[in-house]
Amino acid sequence: MSGAFSFLIENLKLIRIRDILDIALVAFIIYKGIKLVSETRAVSLIKGIIILIVATQLSGWLSLNSINFLLINTMEVGLVALLVVFQPELRRALEKVGRSSIGKFLTMTEPEDESTVTKVVDAVSALTSTKTGALLVFEREIKLGDVAKTGIPINSDISPELIINVFVPNTPLHDGAVIIGENKVKAAACFLPLTQDNTLSQELGTRHRAAIGISEVADCVVVVVSEETGKISIALNGKLERNISIPNLEKTLKELLIEEDNDFKLNKDKFFDMVVKKK
Repeated sequence: MSGAFSFLIENLKLIRIRDILDIALVAFIIYKGIKLVSETRAVSLIKGIIILIVATQLSGWLSLNSINFLLINTMEVGLVALLVVFQPELRRALEKVGRSSIGKFLTMTEPEDESTVTKVVDAVSALTSTKTGALLVFEREIKLGDVAKTGIPINSDISPELIINVFVPNTPLHDGAVIIGENKVKAAACFLPLTQDNTLSQELGTRHRAAIGISEVADCVVVVVSEETGKISIALNGKLERNISIPNLEKTLKELLIEEDNDFKLNKDKFFDMVVKKK
């Protein structure tokens, strides 16, 4: 026992500060990776991968050569397939790195003015009173230039009249989304990616599914006005909160788009707690 204890002490003496730092960084990366995966559909995929690995080892131990050969080749091809399957998760992980403190230091982002939010809320109020469908996307740290290119460039100062006119039915720009960023209407009639979430209510139409879809791949805030009911919804982080009142809409947009100087960082749970409590 004393020999083992002495061996342990001798090896502990070899550990340097940089080794401790190295281990701590690896542990932090693994923790963040697990936390990221736990919030996505990747959990089920990882379970399937673990089952394949166990089955491969068992088939090797039991000398099931045919099964072992098939599983080994499946695993080799699967490594390439994983990059395709996990593409949304990988993209989201890199975007989170970009939204970290280091990423923000390298990014020059102009926050929205309070007047911008007020003008948009005035426009939404008019649109909801006439049950005019609308889809407004507020660009944040992740730029939406690729989405804006699918529509018609506007690059105009924001006004309630402009937004209302864009969504007038049977006009060239009404069908699609308006991209708002840096206190300007950047583009209109933009196409947004639809969410692939099959658990959503069937009563949600294309406009709401597009709002959820773009919020899944970017940190934008999306405001939706229903054409059928005139009710307002907000999409953030792949989730949709419905039946938002005009006062709550203005307060929520100001907190999400302006009050970043107060280190107001929202995850999806805090966002919905905030909205629900204000109802």
